[in-house]
Amino acid sequence: MRLLSRVLLLILALIGIALAVVLYYVANPKLPDYVPARQVHYQDQWSAADRQAYYFTPQGTQVKGLRYEWFTALELPFSTQRFAAPQYLARFGFLVDPAQQASADNPASLPVGFTRHQNPGSPQHYLDITCAACHTGELRYNQQALRIDGGSAQHVLPSSVPTLRGGSFGQALVASLASTYYNPWKFERFARNVLGQNYDAEHEQLRKDFKASLDTFLRVAWNDTHRGLYPTEEGPGRTDAFGRIANASFGDAISPDNYRVANAPVDYPQLWDIWTFDWVQWNGSAQQPMARNIGEALGVGATLNFFDAQGQPLKGDARYPSSVRVRDLNRIEETLQRLKPPTWPEELFGSIDKPLTAKGRALFAENCAGCHVPPVSEVNGRPVQRLKMLPIAVIGTDPNTANNIADHRYDLSALQWDAAELAQSNVELHPTPGEPLDMRQLSVAKGLAYVTAFVEERAYRDAQVTPAERPRLDGYGLPIGVRELRAYKARPLAGVWATPPFLHNGSVPSLYQLLSPQAERASTFYKGTFEYDPKHLGYRTAPFKNGFLFDTRVSGNHNSGHEFRSGKRGNGVIGRLLQPEERWALLEYLKVLGGPLEAQLP
Repeated sequence: MRLLSRVLLLILALIGIALAVVLYYVANPKLPDYVPARQVHYQDQWSAADRQAYYFTPQGTQVKGLRYEWFTALELPFSTQRFAAPQYLARFGFLVDPAQQASADNPASLPVGFTRHQNPGSPQHYLDITCAACHTGELRYNQQALRIDGGSAQHVLPSSVPTLRGGSFGQALVASLASTYYNPWKFERFARNVLGQNYDAEHEQLRKDFKASLDTFLRVAWNDTHRGLYPTEEGPGRTDAFGRIANASFGDAISPDNYRVANAPVDYPQLWDIWTFDWVQWNGSAQQPMARNIGEALGVGATLNFFDAQGQPLKGDARYPSSVRVRDLNRIEETLQRLKPPTWPEELFGSIDKPLTAKGRALFAENCAGCHVPPVSEVNGRPVQRLKMLPIAVIGTDPNTANNIADHRYDLSALQWDAAELAQSNVELHPTPGEPLDMRQLSVAKGLAYVTAFVEERAYRDAQVTPAERPRLDGYGLPIGVRELRAYKARPLAGVWATPPFLHNGSVPSLYQLLSPQAERASTFYKGTFEYDPKHLGYRTAPFKNGFLFDTRVSGNHNSGHEFRSGKRGNGVIGRLLQPEERWALLEYLKVLGGPLEAQLP
């Protein structure tokens, strides 16, 4: 018995040590160091007013009920340093300018995309993370930074699943929230900072409200972890957007039976000229701008209630209340219509070789234009680019994203939707179904289309949007179109040099590798740096302190497809083998494609 007791004590001690190690790394994430650029350069992509509107216009996200003043007052677990200090948030990949100062739109001087909003009738300011946080990029070279408005972010925002590496923003935020609540000295400082002269009257209520928000974070972390919902680690600059939106909208909000494994992280795409696309999303599954943006807001944390206190679907005008801010979403959308692609900065990255560029233009016409130069037509005052959709069997890139959207099914019968009401909604399914929809087996695209249609109707009513205004807010009067293709879109390539890494899942680090056969591409490389390689047109991939190792052998991360190599076309082979000198010429042309320097070519 004594031996057994010692063995059990040893086992318990080992478990305790293991938990202590995990908690240590949760509270002390292994993050890259922040080295501020000497200067951040902004291009003439739009006006300074448009840039500020895009960066800090709220869209209605609430980040699990976290209030703005709470976020700005949080401390790190083992120090009094503020969690929201710009130099600390920059270590997660969020964008700050060393010269930035507090302003009316950004009173706490937070990174791009961090703002606040108030719900109607509420005095509370909620932390609101906007689309700018994920769709603004930066490239660095020789200690200079080039801001890419509408570009691809490289932060580690989404995951709340604890790991020993501990490099995600969500995980670190939960650690700071927990340490603030359970450490009485920290909570005392926090409460006095937040409440000021109202400390005595509101201290107890603050503690209750703060605990409710912390509990929400912890429930999500436990749920995501023990269900194994996100087995493919997203790392910098990626998220499984459809998977996370579906798990939030159908799993969290309706039934645990609707949780699905999300193993298809995608890169954040660039946004210039997206307003001209006939269909958006990597698989071309969405059509209406407002519905797309409502879905994005719900995925990031906008509130949505389906049921009453008794678990029954809300009825009549009480249905589908949300924190989505449709007028602000429309403001962001219309601001983005003025966004121009970035232009190659010769003063930062080197001059253009015009003779080589002319050779690249001919190679582009021969090898790339057939997919990446879509036909354009004028529709309702909008130039519409009809993008080419390439089936998985042709393009050969990682299939998880397209397959998950086409295959996953969800039971939404608890919402008790009426078939006649669905038929009268603004949703258009392509192709038109031949049989009635089965609400117990609905795809993510169709389910989200109807959810966003109902949320949109309620939000328009709450915002007093008139029938005359509606076509503009919808976006050119477009319906909520839905497709489910096992395919990926080929988008126009203006400014593509500024959007590494490449393919829909960010599995190819540079444009040079994208023009190379798969056998010549890196199977593993490091991500999380902004350091740019102006020769190969990509981020630098060498190891660096606490960098994220991207492994293309993991499901969802495959770097196959889009190959120029000898062999039969299809199954990933899209063109002939390009010799190295041809690849260099193409890269030179891609630096100027769609910009003013293209017009200067001989």
